[in-house]
Amino acid sequence: MNLGLMDMIGLAASLVFALPLANYAVVRLIAGEVALGAGLLVVAVAMVVLPQYFLDPGRILRGLISGLLPRQLRGEEEPIAEAEGESTER
Repeated sequence: MNLGLMDMIGLAASLVFALPLANYAVVRLIAGEVALGAGLLVVAVAMVVLPQYFLDPGRILRGLISGLLPRQLRGEEEPIAEAEGESTER
């Protein structure tokens, strides 16, 4: 994974909030509160993983822009039958 400067700043911001939550989750797990500790640990992991892998702003922006562009500017190839106006049914 190639991270730029803004990605590193976003990761650091996520870790600032996720690490104390993960620490508290481990303390709760050691104290015997398995459900609370496991739930908080899942939330802490999700705080770091979701923005990095699923909510990539660059990918969302590229998808939005490519959806707004006409088909000729998207770089997609049209099927030959549609480009020549021929019907696939015979």
